[in-house]
Amino acid sequence: MRAVLVVNPKATTTSERSRDVLVRALRSEVDLSVRYTRRRGHATDLAREAAEEGVEVVVTLGGDGTVNEVVNGLMAAQPPTVPGAATPAERLPALATVPGGSTNVFARALGLPRDWPDGTSMILEGLRLGRYRTIGLGRADDRYFTFCAGFGVDAAVIHRVEQARRRGRVSTPALYFRSTVAQYFLGSDRRHPAISLERPGEAAEGELATVIIQNTAPWTYLGDREVNPNPEASFDLGLDVLALRQLRVASTTRTVTQFFSRTPDPHGRQVLRLHDVAEFTLVSARPQAFQLDGDYLGEREKVRFTSVPAALRVIC
Repeated sequence: MRAVLVVNPKATTTSERSRDVLVRALRSEVDLSVRYTRRRGHATDLAREAAEEGVEVVVTLGGDGTVNEVVNGLMAAQPPTVPGAATPAERLPALATVPGGSTNVFARALGLPRDWPDGTSMILEGLRLGRYRTIGLGRADDRYFTFCAGFGVDAAVIHRVEQARRRGRVSTPALYFRSTVAQYFLGSDRRHPAISLERPGEAAEGELATVIIQNTAPWTYLGDREVNPNPEASFDLGLDVLALRQLRVASTTRTVTQFFSRTPDPHGRQVLRLHDVAEFTLVSARPQAFQLDGDYLGEREKVRFTSVPAALRVIC
């Protein structure tokens, strides 16, 4: 079996020595080529090239951003014909994800251990047994995402965190908390909700302040604690949506507290939730911060979201 390991050398929880251990372990099971990313977006090119070379597995070592880039490379590839492949997912290499970032939401949502050595052991077992599952993806305009997207406040918070990390700060729950508070009180127009959600054949939902989209649950983690705005979201279904109509202090605090419940069920007059949605479009009267899989992608006034079922095979 031929495989390519795409390594983000800046992955926060691995070292050169640990990467060498991973490479030796993988080479015990597969014919492995190792390729290192050199810039943002490079993993997309590496994954597309690997798929078009006909490899059977692409392994990532990095965080959720690396996984997102690799997934987009795989989905853009035109792989050679695979004998016996009955579905688009079977024509593409399977994806294996070794957790190497600070949060690793995608890997953990698949049930992989948080630490890379344990995750590697589980992937090696999956390779030996041929164990995989087929998952759906989300798509925002022309870009795919694996677990979440955001339009509004959460994306703006991610932007603040990324700016702080470029200044040398370490990504911690405390940094996210401070960034959230600063964005809520200083960076948000809380009095004039500007977003509308449009679905084919349905009345539009207007005057929304911020929107969270999930392709699986949880939405993210704070340490070991799951954060679950849409607890019923699943790789096997369409997209789930939670939107806040207002950003008033009392109602917003109540809703966010519900995200952390052991049996989360966010609700209230200011909450809009949609489950298993195939397609919708977000339109805003003013530019909104936009993120996919925890990476800030700038500001947008309109984004079309679609669910892409049974898109990709993953080793788990």
